[in-house]
Amino acid sequence: MLMSLISGGLNFQTALTEILALLVIIFLVLPFHEWAHAFTALKLGDTSIKYRGRLTLNPLAHIDPYGALALVLFGIGWAKPVPIDPRNFKRPKLYMGITALMGPVANFIAALAGGLILNALLKFAPEFMMLNTFGRYVYLFLAYYISINVVLAIFNFLPIPPLDGSKILFIFLPDRLVNKFYQYERYIALGLIALLWLSAMNVPGANLIGQFLSFLERNVTNFVLWLTGLPFGF
Repeated sequence: MLMSLISGGLNFQTALTEILALLVIIFLVLPFHEWAHAFTALKLGDTSIKYRGRLTLNPLAHIDPYGALALVLFGIGWAKPVPIDPRNFKRPKLYMGITALMGPVANFIAALAGGLILNALLKFAPEFMMLNTFGRYVYLFLAYYISINVVLAIFNFLPIPPLDGSKILFIFLPDRLVNKFYQYERYIALGLIALLWLSAMNVPGANLIGQFLSFLERNVTNFVLWLTGLPFGF
């Protein structure tokens, strides 16, 4: 987002609206994402999660400053990962995969909530949303909010360590290969961050991941808006 503002892709008003949406994501949705991991892990048998201070929606327990900065810079960020002990699960790989899945699901639920609010306003207050200046900024805010949540859900589904999608992939891989991934997880994560930076700078070749995410984001966002518009006759 910040890159778009610097390059002139956003004016001040729309940038401010997107910043407000990002703050809501950082202080409300990212904690919800991590809480979903913690709550699922507890229900699947990792009772040690009770003592790690992560069974809360308090943003202070979850916010990672670097992840919040990445969200502002690249539109993709993260919170502090919830420490989970798979040894407490009866079926470690399967239950870790399910626990990981609930993070992106939380973002998708947050996107659906935004879609319901947006479609409700378009149904019951169309003139406010389309003709009133403040209403147009409310529309932009909700559009950004939905889009960012969709991007975060898709991004976390990618089967790349340490993203949630890798834990889902690990369900289907032999332990030997899973251990190899864990061994090099830190280096893969650094490589992913570097790729995101190069993509944000529109470096030829490196921006493929951005183009891929944009393609998926457009289609999934359209699906969210269609689905949440059904109750209102859209």
